[in-house]
Amino acid sequence: MSLFLPFLLLIFSTSVPHSVLSDDGDARALLSLKSTIDPFDSLKWQLSNNASNVCSWHGVKACLNGRVSKLVLENLNLTGELDEEVFKSLDQLRVLSFKRNSIRGQIPNLSSLRNLKSLFLDFNNFSGDFPESVNDLHRLKVVSLSNNNLGGEIPVSILNLRRLYALYLENNRFDGEIPHLNQSTLRLFNVSNNRLSGEIPATDALIRFNLSSFSGNENLCGEQIGRKCRLAFPQENNPAPQPRPSSHSPNRSRLIKIIAGSVGGSLALLLILALLLFFACRNRTTKTTAVDKTIEDQPPPQHHHHSTHSSTAATSSGFSWEKEGIGKLVFCGPGAEQMSYSLDDLLKASAETLGRGTMGSTYKAVMETGFIVTVKRLKDAKFPKTDDFKARVEAIGRLRHQNLVPLRAYFTAKEERLLVYDYFPNGSLFSLIHGTLFILLLIFSTRFAIFSGY
Repeated sequence: MSLFLPFLLLIFSTSVPHSVLSDDGDARALLSLKSTIDPFDSLKWQLSNNASNVCSWHGVKACLNGRVSKLVLENLNLTGELDEEVFKSLDQLRVLSFKRNSIRGQIPNLSSLRNLKSLFLDFNNFSGDFPESVNDLHRLKVVSLSNNNLGGEIPVSILNLRRLYALYLENNRFDGEIPHLNQSTLRLFNVSNNRLSGEIPATDALIRFNLSSFSGNENLCGEQIGRKCRLAFPQENNPAPQPRPSSHSPNRSRLIKIIAGSVGGSLALLLILALLLFFACRNRTTKTTAVDKTIEDQPPPQHHHHSTHSSTAATSSGFSWEKEGIGKLVFCGPGAEQMSYSLDDLLKASAETLGRGTMGSTYKAVMETGFIVTVKRLKDAKFPKTDDFKARVEAIGRLRHQNLVPLRAYFTAKEERLLVYDYFPNGSLFSLIHGTLFILLLIFSTRFAIFSGY
């Protein structure tokens, strides 16, 4: 027994929990951090020959297995720039806070903090763009970057933060549009007092927030703030003012939002209906003759005539969209001469979003005269090529059938493509087929008749 006792003592002495020992790497990383942002010696950190426990240092609020897991250095008059290398040794951090200091420069790469759950950098002097490295921290729940000098767009990669609970970006200089945040965990959100523009996405995550989360962004619109979106147009190389200055946004390289709605659903559905119509007509000579004759009797769209119509209407207000080379509204089909609105009228219309699909968004547009149309804004403005696109839409524009919503006009520009249709208030064929209210009324024979073009 006397020989076995020293062995037990040896085992016991080597089984001391790691939590009571300090990690030399963490200590040296913190001392390096102090040397760069603590010129006034607010942090009394130092290493001693007795292996000082870093977990007892000021600001170290928690340790895990001897590693620093919670570092809170708030309101300590810290200044200077953060060094990326420091954080490579602090990879066990769960909480990091530098709130209410005077730290400046860009936010460094924090991708090494793979266990981080909460990041508080608010009330400092950080500048530059939103730190992309933050969006790689998949365990992150709280991001607070408010009250700094950060700018640029809020990156779409923020959607990678699937556990995001709180996002505070207020009182900065962020511009561009708000990403379509769809995290079901998001409960706290504020982007007020920035330079954001465009329509606020009506996602399940963002629809719950009100004006207080978006105020101070003059060019934002949407349901959450009770402000309807209006059409805005790119003004590249254009010395003349817009007809509606109040609808300007900082991002003049694209349309902010196109206003209108599509009862017929999406463009894809219309194209499918057209193809099915032709297929059915080929198998029925009487139908084929009637439809083909209808198409042949329609004169092709007179581009010069309609372009002049749009240009004249716009010129009356001192500006010509076509003359500036931005784009033009071209009317289609035999009813083109009866169209009583111009591109300028469409720009002034109020909007109501009816739906979004894989090929674009659809809107209901109410003009100042009370005239209502629907507009489809295509997502891909570069495919197909312009000439091919015009040929296709003009062919569709000449089609007339009782089960086909007629294409009235289209618009092409460098980065935008729009399709204008008649407005029908009773909903789309898609909603009739897939909706819950009328699904029992549409028996198979009725559906087949619709798709066959009867």
